[in-house]
Amino acid sequence: MDPETERAIVRETNYVTWRRQGGWDPVVVVRALGSKFWDRSGKEYLDLSAQLIATNLGHGNERVAQAIADQARTLPYVAPGMSTEIRARASTALLEVLPSPLSRFFFSTSGTEANEAALKIARAATGRTKVIARFRSYHGATAASISVTGELRRRVIERFQKVPGTVFAPDCYCYRCPFGLTYPGCNVECAEYVDQQITREGDVAAMIVEPVVGTNGVIVPVPEYLPRIREITRKHEVLLIADEVMSGWGRVGEWFAVNHWNVVPDILTTAKGITGAYAPLGLTATTSVIHDVFQERYFPHGHTYEAHPLTLAPAVAAIEEYRRLGLIEKSRRDGEYLLGRLRELQARHPSVGEVRGLGLFAAVELVKNRATRAPFNTEDDKIAGKPLVADAVSQAMMKEGVYCISWVSHLVIGPPLIITREELDLGLEVLDRALAVADARADPAAA
Repeated sequence: MDPETERAIVRETNYVTWRRQGGWDPVVVVRALGSKFWDRSGKEYLDLSAQLIATNLGHGNERVAQAIADQARTLPYVAPGMSTEIRARASTALLEVLPSPLSRFFFSTSGTEANEAALKIARAATGRTKVIARFRSYHGATAASISVTGELRRRVIERFQKVPGTVFAPDCYCYRCPFGLTYPGCNVECAEYVDQQITREGDVAAMIVEPVVGTNGVIVPVPEYLPRIREITRKHEVLLIADEVMSGWGRVGEWFAVNHWNVVPDILTTAKGITGAYAPLGLTATTSVIHDVFQERYFPHGHTYEAHPLTLAPAVAAIEEYRRLGLIEKSRRDGEYLLGRLRELQARHPSVGEVRGLGLFAAVELVKNRATRAPFNTEDDKIAGKPLVADAVSQAMMKEGVYCISWVSHLVIGPPLIITREELDLGLEVLDRALAVADARADPAAA
């Protein structure tokens, strides 16, 4: 099949996520290896965003691929009410890397399903209905997950589909503090506010947070924030759910982001890097205390593909590969280098308002005016389908063979953890040139 026919069939018969369907012109990808992929014409692309912050192990890992093949030959599927060797092996591997006492697992097939299960479990276990979430958050596209999402995707869909009971809290976003305060003199008001919210709202089952915010700007909290949130939720007997769909599996230089602050949530959700995106697997991990609630109570959840053997086999292999290749430590080292290089770009480009990150997970926030921090675009621009400056920078990079995702007003950098230093330098050199697109539209008086 020729490339244009292939592209036309896909365009005409498929929905594409989170965008207006008109004008979609996808790259026809034919193969991938390591941190690179190739289109039908043979053009090579360096992946600076691990597709959707998912291909942590890169492409072409033979051990993970072999694990899938071996499992497919032995036992490709079994009903979730049965036990399998691979399910036991996956559970054992998870016990070794998850923060203790997270020791009870529900397996699904995506991050949104993992969060859906977490929210249902939290409400069922506590008998309460409300959930505190944050404005700059994305937790998935399914009914409950999108309802606790704070950003534009919830606003687009909630007229048609919404699970009631979400209360939104302010973000720990120092660059744009919702209280207009400055750290450290702020007393971390964004955390203290949650204490008041829980007291005044009542009926709160859980609070859900991305320990490091993902798509909405890779926002890293100040050191006191998550420990204080843990204290507050524990005081009120509110469950804390950590959404580590993006930030888990070495992405931020630890197995899981919560480890940076020695915080143990009651429920942890993850996906993406759990298999390195070699198969779709979501995980909802809880404490035994939560699990015990359902010993004599009906557990109201399940999927046909729960604990699917073909998703568990690559998870076991992926965990072994993270260890064998030393990728957790590598992410920490490379992350320090990445942030240093991004700060150099910030100093050169008037359109860069802030760079931030942790491990191999970083954001470049673009602004029209550095002094006022005015963004080029807003969420409403995105919804309306207006041209976005961040997208223009991303497209300029793509023309030079570097793939880097953008969202509203920032670029998200999160390459495969196996990326070499030379590849990282190449990607950043292309970013350096592409930022000229944003610089040309910035307010020169504020440079």
